[in-house]
Amino acid sequence: MLFDTIWGLFSSDLAIDLGTANTLMIKKGHGIVLREPSVVAIHSENKQVLAVGSEAKKMLGRTPGNIVATRPMKDGVIANFEVCEAMIRYFIQKVHHRRTMVRPRVVIAVPSGITQVEKRAVRDASISAGVREVFLVEEPMAAAIGVELPISEASGNMILDIGGGTTEVAVISLSGVVYSRSVRVAGDEMDEAILSYIKRKYNLLIGERTAERIKMTIGSAFPLEKEQTMEIKGRDLMTGIPKTLVINDTEIREALSEPISAVVETVKIALERTPPELAADIVDKGIILAGGGSMLQGLDSLLRSETSLPIILAEDPLSAVVMGAGKALENLALLRKVSI
Repeated sequence: MLFDTIWGLFSSDLAIDLGTANTLMIKKGHGIVLREPSVVAIHSENKQVLAVGSEAKKMLGRTPGNIVATRPMKDGVIANFEVCEAMIRYFIQKVHHRRTMVRPRVVIAVPSGITQVEKRAVRDASISAGVREVFLVEEPMAAAIGVELPISEASGNMILDIGGGTTEVAVISLSGVVYSRSVRVAGDEMDEAILSYIKRKYNLLIGERTAERIKMTIGSAFPLEKEQTMEIKGRDLMTGIPKTLVINDTEIREALSEPISAVVETVKIALERTPPELAADIVDKGIILAGGGSMLQGLDSLLRSETSLPIILAEDPLSAVVMGAGKALENLALLRKVSI
């Protein structure tokens, strides 16, 4: 205990958004110090970690037989414990400049639908990676703190957080979650929908990274004012030869219709289950959008037309969760209220 207290004086506590697609870290007093893809490249035989983050993401779909580039997080939770532990350790050492004796206290944002077993996996992986103490905060709550919603007041605040692996909607009042719903449909499912659509319609096989690029460039949830097109490259499944193709935003909107419908349905169910007094507050304040998936073109317009409520996109949707975890780290009284 004494050693923990002494090392606590030298350590820089961290807030971590351990996302399916990206991991972000805030170092107490320094702001965001790390923003890397949640990807690890390992040697398939001796399990040695060869690259983590951006370097490993470049290898996705391009590795030789003895190297595997993998995402240790799936649907917002740990899918591969050893690889996730290696990733957390690598990132912590990177922001701590490899001062291995220093053991930080960390706040980690986790999906609201997480099970006890999954919570324990996150805690264990963090402690194995050299963390002194772990606090878990639900992602929608962290996002609400991050976008500076008045969560401690007796009024309803609704937040929709669309990440890489999960979409979460929560109604927050008096520093607590009144209602939350988490569905494992988000950015990754949108990428898979684009990949499947192009394979089905054009017999063209594209990679995960290409699908993600299509979504970010011409993907939309609502008809755009002007048609957008994009040139893509892949392998023709009939001839086996690489081929180039031009696709437009209407096709991609059709490809994305299923995952986007699931997101809209999640919001509608949450609105139905919200107590009437809080629902009245949401009519005035609207719904706040956070997370990388909320940056899809026209998603706010679609939700506005489906719910007839004001829809506000957060200033920096990608950083909302980690900023909230960072604010909780600075304020111990708030952290005790919101940690699970």
